[in-house]
Amino acid sequence: MLMVLVAAVLAAGTIFEKYNGAEWVGEHFYGSWWFAVLMALVAVGAIVSIVQGKMWQRPPALLVHAAVPLILLGGALTTWTGQHGSMLLNPGVRTATVAVADDRTFSLPFEVELTSFEVQTYPGTHTPMDFVSNVVVDGESHIISMNNILRHRGYRFYQEDYGDDGSSTLSVAHDPWGIGVTYLGYVLLIVGLLGLLIVKNGPFRRLLRGAVPLLLLLFFNSANAAPRTLPKATAEDMGRMYVLYKGRVCPLQTYAKDFTTKLTGKATYEGLTAEQVLAGYLYYFDEWANEPLIKLKGDEVCRRAGVEGRRASFRDLRFLDSEQLGPSADKNLRAANEKYSLIQSLLSGKGLKIFPLVDSAGTIGWYAQNGMLPYGVDDDTYLFVRKHQGYCQELVVKGDFEELERVFAKTRAFQERQAAEVLPSAFRVGAERLYNVLTTGRWLAMLSITMGLLFFAATLFLTGRGRKLPRWASLAAATWVSLLTAFLLLTFVLRWIVGGHAPMAGGFDSMNLMAIVIGIVALLLCRRYPSTLAAGMMTMGFCLLVAMMSGSNPPVTNLMPVLNSPLLTLHVAVIMCSYALFFFVMMGGVAGLISNGEEYRRLNLMLLYPAVTLLAVGIIIGAVWANISWGNYWSWDPKEVWALITLIVYAIPLHRGVLKGAKGFHLYCLLAFISVVVTYFGVNFFLGGIHAYN
Repeated sequence: MLMVLVAAVLAAGTIFEKYNGAEWVGEHFYGSWWFAVLMALVAVGAIVSIVQGKMWQRPPALLVHAAVPLILLGGALTTWTGQHGSMLLNPGVRTATVAVADDRTFSLPFEVELTSFEVQTYPGTHTPMDFVSNVVVDGESHIISMNNILRHRGYRFYQEDYGDDGSSTLSVAHDPWGIGVTYLGYVLLIVGLLGLLIVKNGPFRRLLRGAVPLLLLLFFNSANAAPRTLPKATAEDMGRMYVLYKGRVCPLQTYAKDFTTKLTGKATYEGLTAEQVLAGYLYYFDEWANEPLIKLKGDEVCRRAGVEGRRASFRDLRFLDSEQLGPSADKNLRAANEKYSLIQSLLSGKGLKIFPLVDSAGTIGWYAQNGMLPYGVDDDTYLFVRKHQGYCQELVVKGDFEELERVFAKTRAFQERQAAEVLPSAFRVGAERLYNVLTTGRWLAMLSITMGLLFFAATLFLTGRGRKLPRWASLAAATWVSLLTAFLLLTFVLRWIVGGHAPMAGGFDSMNLMAIVIGIVALLLCRRYPSTLAAGMMTMGFCLLVAMMSGSNPPVTNLMPVLNSPLLTLHVAVIMCSYALFFFVMMGGVAGLISNGEEYRRLNLMLLYPAVTLLAVGIIIGAVWANISWGNYWSWDPKEVWALITLIVYAIPLHRGVLKGAKGFHLYCLLAFISVVVTYFGVNFFLGGIHAYN
């Protein structure tokens, strides 16, 4: 009952934060006297459970329950004895003053001097790769950057902000007791949970010897002649040129794919490639301006555009020229304006930064045809840049596509000559082009969902008649899941190669990772539980569909400096594995409600142990990462809070005797998945916070 109360209070806190702000909730919820009393009761409850349950006879359970008061005590010590603040450093000025809330300050027992500050960028771009402060402390030089902190005499310094005048702001943390006690609690919790999984006669090993099946559920244009564009081969040659896009240098094919996907919802249109769509707007604008390919949302936007369906042309959206859209404007109207502006940027000659030029300082920058070129560009280069589009247009009018292909090849040679040191390798470019070809639409998601539904229906029908699926059908299902998982792993690796970091930093990437994990879990279980294949097919399809619908297949981008940590990969991977297992628990709950409840109860309990362990480990990794990056391992952000709520919700059925009766247990497993949905989707789209995927 106390765990349920804590979960309810935490959920309420995230809702109040939505409407009153983090500062208000910090004062009236997480920093209040009654919340401290509630946490104290949780600690006391854990200790009482140890004594009443004689847990010294069960070491894993003892460690798990002993970890709870230790973690809470560590948090209390951080609050009571820790110091946190910000230090503003100006070049060449020594200071020991640290500012905290309410205009208060405290002084360090030593002085810090900033010798220089620099923003390091990704090669050939202006996108920040790292923020670096060079400081002197007690006569020694040190470097402080994102995920690279300075520890000195018990104080920790983190890169927080910087000013245009060369100043740097550092976060300062001094927590002599809280971190050690909290980390000890983390260790006990992880060791205890792992012990529950591996101890010979423990509940998980007993369930593993028995166990059973699973699962459940559902979900489920005519082409007009497209306007003229470049031949496919010529458009493909155009896509081989480089462009500066989203802060990184990539093939123009990538820009074209995102351009087309943004407008139409797919990476192709009426049988035309993304490069052909982009080329159509560039070279046959009069025809494409009337093509109704722009996907709209909202009845009001469609009414103002004068269209009956959900598709509009560029000219249909000209009413947006007179609109003044602020932050409070209708989101559907802002989305339509974004698509309209995307085409305008392309037509103005400012959207395609395909010309790498060296400025007077020797820095390589990328410029559009109509952009402000750097001082000192020679006449030939100036004319090449300014006349490029006009000459290409002339060749298109003449129909001389062979010469146009030679112009594209010469442009790429110019790019390679001017920016050889910052261009991605041929291997990386090849990986990106392959990735763009492989990820072109939602058909794979829909096919997987459809096959899963058919397979699941057949499984239920035959099971009701006391028969099993034919061997060929089971083999076909396993083959499909294997191929889909292998395909997703391939695209995952390609995206990793292209981006230079593990693709786990956003909603689109994490849903793809979830699909991979579900596929692997389904394949591991299918030999003993064939019905898991149906769940695997459907769920992988749903994950892919949600990823594409919510993210519109977002571009690969350079990683934000603060996310450039190996702990990101580990944190997201572990969390996604736990979510995948929770999904199978939910499916088992549904199947248990409509069939043999006791068998599915055993299976769900077997899955809950590793799922809860993975979620706890994932939360702890996130806390350690936050402490390394920001000096604070827990900030009561909605994402953190709902992850904790999910942990509490799924820990409850692991307590024997709490949920009596198979139907009650399965209903709980079904409803518990709501906490996962809120953690992943609700926080991102409603509650917000620093963890929300933007």
